[in-house]
Amino acid sequence: MANTNLANAKTAKNDEFYTQYPDIQKEINAYLDYNPDVFRGKTVLLPCDDPEWSNFTKFFAQNFELLGLKKLISTSFAVESKKFKDGYMPTLFETASPNFDQDKTRTHGKIFVLDHDANNSGRIDIEDLQWQYLEGDGDFRSKEIRKLRDEADIIVTNPPFSLFREFLAWIMEANKQFIIIGNINAISYKEVFPLIKDNKIWMGSSYFNGGAAYFIADQTLYDPAKMSSEKNAFLQDGKFLWRVNGVRWFTNIDHGRRHEPLKLMTMAENFKHSKHKEIRGLCEYIKYENYNAIEVPFADAIPEDYDGIMGVPISFLDKYCPEQFEIIGHPHGDYGLELGLKPFPRELKKQNKGLRDGDLYYMKDGKPELPYRRILIRKKQQS
Repeated sequence: MANTNLANAKTAKNDEFYTQYPDIQKEINAYLDYNPDVFRGKTVLLPCDDPEWSNFTKFFAQNFELLGLKKLISTSFAVESKKFKDGYMPTLFETASPNFDQDKTRTHGKIFVLDHDANNSGRIDIEDLQWQYLEGDGDFRSKEIRKLRDEADIIVTNPPFSLFREFLAWIMEANKQFIIIGNINAISYKEVFPLIKDNKIWMGSSYFNGGAAYFIADQTLYDPAKMSSEKNAFLQDGKFLWRVNGVRWFTNIDHGRRHEPLKLMTMAENFKHSKHKEIRGLCEYIKYENYNAIEVPFADAIPEDYDGIMGVPISFLDKYCPEQFEIIGHPHGDYGLELGLKPFPRELKKQNKGLRDGDLYYMKDGKPELPYRRILIRKKQQS
């Protein structure tokens, strides 16, 4: 319900939804803990952003010297591209600047740059940000922003989820390091999963609480009568927070949690002590009908004493350690066919019109059961 409300709000009025500062800080600190020099001497680009409001810009500008940055670049979309329903009023920050242009403020994006002590305060920080209008509207696909991408070493942002695959391809095309936010279901995209399987990209270090992010939204959207729950949308410390499910960090920069092996129990221990009633009390794991693998519905129920292939939820990737596990594939649709999943028997297809060859299944009470969004993994043999 919360996600539906969010989608409707963005359709009616293209408001900005901002990542909270503590969420950014927690994630970036994880990379620094693993490698204190990860940002040192680097140019960081924050596209798909709004430098006047963005917490990404605030974090990197305030910590410019601590991170050892060479340059910070932040860009925003033009106002007209956002299609404001109730009109647009430029901020005092913009109108008070000698750069302000009444026409350009609607048709041009803006670029903020930080690379030196502009106000001679003795340190480089957020007060030294300098801005001007872009030549175009700030779309990341434009030649202007592509040029900034090519200049950057690391790209950090919360891109539009609807453009996630295109945005990721835009980054990978230039072979850049990145830390971005997306929906966990992006894992199954044909443009994304092969990169994860080949350990070219992986999940970020920190978790959003309960797998959901609370983004900062425009307060005019707050209407308690239309919210399904106070937990999904509420006011806190003068800010309107909106809950969005299934949010994850994606990256190709190493961090320590990625190399922490998952603690496992034996099959017998899982059957006796698992916190999941679906596992506790079993005598064996369910076997798939069309692929030689077992169904493990929870990452913390992966058996220590099983060396074969297992189907696990995509949320397993939050805990994936490449030294401990190998990713075999994504057993759904065309991916499943490529993996060699046996087709459904003709009789089952007659009785269940929605079955599609290539999908993983097992039988339950005489009916085919299709587990939701599995990936196939295997434990690596320890030398």
